[in-house]
Amino acid sequence: MPSTVEGDPLAGWRLAQAPFYRPVAGEVRAFEAAAAARLPVLLTGPTGCGKTRFVEHMAWRLGRPLVTLACHEDLTAGDLAGRWLLDADGTRWQDGPLALAARHGAICYLDELVEARSDALVVIHPLADSRRVLPLERRGELLQAHPDFLLVASYNPGYRGLHKALKPSTRQRFTTLAFGYPDPDTETAIVAGESGVDPLLAGRLVALGLRTRRLQADGLEEGASTRLLVHAARLVQAGLPARAACLQAVAAPLADDPDLQAVLADLVHAAFE
Repeated sequence: MPSTVEGDPLAGWRLAQAPFYRPVAGEVRAFEAAAAARLPVLLTGPTGCGKTRFVEHMAWRLGRPLVTLACHEDLTAGDLAGRWLLDADGTRWQDGPLALAARHGAICYLDELVEARSDALVVIHPLADSRRVLPLERRGELLQAHPDFLLVASYNPGYRGLHKALKPSTRQRFTTLAFGYPDPDTETAIVAGESGVDPLLAGRLVALGLRTRRLQADGLEEGASTRLLVHAARLVQAGLPARAACLQAVAAPLADDPDLQAVLADLVHAAFE
């Protein structure tokens, strides 16, 4: 957990500089409206399409600390809410990231919420409805959320490998913003802006990404994300030839199946002859 400074328990969660983000549609205004109404927000969309960067941008824009937690199958309610710790002076309570954000008025971002255990999901319910409270049962406290607290979560509903989905009792507590990959011109500007490569190369990388996404109809689980295209561009900036960068950052991460790997390699070779 990031460190704190005296008088500011959220010091380690404050963004030091503005994250690069290029708005795609009306998502900025929609998020601002949800924040003003103190309504939780669920971001849905494919891997690497910019959900996390969007949350970082909005935290900076709203001037709020951002407490981020990557959800996983071992995440418990105690990991979110907090627990008693034993030290040389006895026992002391330590807020978990969710309690810390609720107590002091941060945005709490739960990445890939669907990965969390059911008991961890249940603990967010009273924070995600009109009550805006977090019961800290182990401490005997009913924590009323700070007026600036905002609960944000994300997940990828298109990823079928996990055979998981959010229950309606959880999903319907959130307002939802659906994300997808941006149009080619916008995605080109994002790749160029994130990596520093020239727009011409960024455009060729985006064209490659579009070709890989068409392979989803032929068995590829997901095509190249904007994130992977940025990775490839950064490798080029670091001195790697474009073809080698794309094989490393785009083709190799997308599939383990040898046949699909061969098809992806062919796409890279065709794009960067």
